[in-house]
Amino acid sequence: MLSFIAASTALALAPGPDNLFVLTQSMLHGRRVGLLVTLGLCTGLVGHTAAVACGVAALFKTSPLAFIGLKSIGSAYLLYVAHQAWRAGRRAARSRPQAPQLSPWQLYQRGVIMNITNPKVTIFFLAFLPQFVVINNGAVASQIALLGALFIITTIVVFGTIAILAGTIGAWLGDSPRAMRYLNYAACMVLVTLALKLFTSPFFPQ
Repeated sequence: MLSFIAASTALALAPGPDNLFVLTQSMLHGRRVGLLVTLGLCTGLVGHTAAVACGVAALFKTSPLAFIGLKSIGSAYLLYVAHQAWRAGRRAARSRPQAPQLSPWQLYQRGVIMNITNPKVTIFFLAFLPQFVVINNGAVASQIALLGALFIITTIVVFGTIAILAGTIGAWLGDSPRAMRYLNYAACMVLVTLALKLFTSPFFPQ
């Protein structure tokens, strides 16, 4: 279990779509937004864990159409958020742009959609979680659920820390309209890159 937590921490810290999304949203809109997005992302991980435990992940391994369809939705959503960041950069004036007029529920949904529409996470869980399952320790599905819960807790801690630190830096840079403009443009470029990477990611049937 300790080795699993260590591996999960390393994976959460490694640059990827989810933590980069938390980073950019926190720097642009503050710690609160970053933490709400983090909760949404981790809720998405619940869905991926359930998919692996129930065997649904096999669908993505055997159906290129399902895989391509879901990742296309995810890519489109990332491009939508990138467009919002670009528009915010163009609107940046003498004062710091306000956080998006979204309710806590909408911000939470943003994280859920970002995570759940990435089928590569399900396939990753299908490859990663079973490595730590011990057959003699009980039902495999229960062990997968426990490992998924530990992964989610680890991710909340790591992503929450990223959100707080990035939000603090963003608040400091918020006094400079030019800095905020460039932050929005940089966030747009990062999101577009992530969208293209997701959409062009290869399908691995094995």
